[in-house]
Amino acid sequence: MFETRSMTPTSDGILSAVGNTPLVRLSRVLGETHFQLYGKLEMLNPGGSVKDRTAISILRNAFEKGEIRRGSVVVESSSGNMGVGLAQACSIFGLKFICVVDPKTTEQNLRIIRAYGAEIDHVREPDPVTGEYLQARINRVKELLDTTSNSFWPNQYANAYNPRAHHQTLREIANALDGRVNYLFCAISTCGTMRGCSEYVRENHLNTKIMAVDAVGSVIFGSGKAKRLIPGHGAAVTPSLFQPGLAHEAIHVRDVDCVIGCHLLAQREAILAGGSSGAVIRAVDMVRHRIERDAVCVVILPDRGERYLDTIYSDEWVREHFGNIEQQELSLDVEQLTTLSS
Repeated sequence: MFETRSMTPTSDGILSAVGNTPLVRLSRVLGETHFQLYGKLEMLNPGGSVKDRTAISILRNAFEKGEIRRGSVVVESSSGNMGVGLAQACSIFGLKFICVVDPKTTEQNLRIIRAYGAEIDHVREPDPVTGEYLQARINRVKELLDTTSNSFWPNQYANAYNPRAHHQTLREIANALDGRVNYLFCAISTCGTMRGCSEYVRENHLNTKIMAVDAVGSVIFGSGKAKRLIPGHGAAVTPSLFQPGLAHEAIHVRDVDCVIGCHLLAQREAILAGGSSGAVIRAVDMVRHRIERDAVCVVILPDRGERYLDTIYSDEWVREHFGNIEQQELSLDVEQLTTLSS
């Protein structure tokens, strides 16, 4: 399992399937368009999300630097997907994993994390100073690090090997499209995917505009802080990985837009995706009138929809939080959807 010289984990087994996810043409979700739209299916990573790339990147670097070894204890805060990615990688690498979560983490993700043999540590109350669960999770991570020997914090919010993993994500996209990517729509939370793709664009002199898709209520691009229902989309605290100028433009979408986008993906493209995937679809719809004719647009679809069957894909949950959004409203044509979001 380990190489003799560096003790860095090899790429055999399930983790060798991380990356090289399909890029597919999306010709139905927005109806007829004057541009090409493609989706990068990151939910087809073996752990079910784009965070598989991040988890492996950070852990491999930590092995190479001697920060962890077989038997080390990895402690991380997660709203779900990073927890799954780390749980999977730690199982292969011979590491113990403690995942610190809060009440927003879905039951499906908790069961998946436990199935890999990881331990769940619940934060039940938000941080008393900031009022945020994220800060409460980070506080708990630091407590566990102080009391756990041979422990390591991946710190997905600040670790440079988070964005570095996504140089490869955009490399795969650019190679598939012969370098022609005019717009890349990317949902943000830790800012790792956005920053990594932005760095790759600059280093390779691509003519690609990075369109950051943030949540209404997220502070990353200056929206007023407010309650958000979709886990892993936006943030209540600006991540350390954020830098001004990473994105050409930021588009803010509401939780209800995420729901609409997810249902359109499922109904029109037969793609069952998570909330931030719905967000990027709605973001494209919101700016479609400004996209040049014959432009090539790519959306990164970060995770699977099975983990949201009790929320985004539950009629009862949708009615509870957004009122009577009837099925016919979720299937409105593009002009009506644009009006709905304005």
